[in-house]
Amino acid sequence: MVLTPSIPEALRWLCQATSDLQAASNDILHSCPNWVLFKVHQALEKALVAAVLCRGEAFVGQRGLMGMAQRLEEEEPELRGLILDVQWLCDCGVDSKATQYPSYHPFPMTPSEAFPSVDEEEVLKQAQKVLVTLKDHVGRK
Repeated sequence: MVLTPSIPEALRWLCQATSDLQAASNDILHSCPNWVLFKVHQALEKALVAAVLCRGEAFVGQRGLMGMAQRLEEEEPELRGLILDVQWLCDCGVDSKATQYPSYHPFPMTPSEAFPSVDEEEVLKQAQKVLVTLKDHVGRK
């Protein structure tokens, strides 16, 4: 998938990232931390894509959250700290696969059982911080 780089396209992706983060918020404390983590992943991925698009670069395929964060931080000095924030979220379990597929966990565990100690509210706060940072970044372009 190749996306046309532009501010309007970046804003469209940020709009969906905000919606995804709201969906994650709706799931907090409902005994489904894997869905909170998955929806946070989706929000972060879209917000990072938006930041790439606003730079005038076509987005081609997947680089992963860490790959996109690293590239953005290297090329945009005002995003210093982005890698650490995204890494913290990934360390908490923010992932598109482990949150959804049993094969990423030892038998007989399922994703719905795999994240019992995650602090969903803290994950959401950190994700909101990253989203605000990326929205501000896009807004300056």
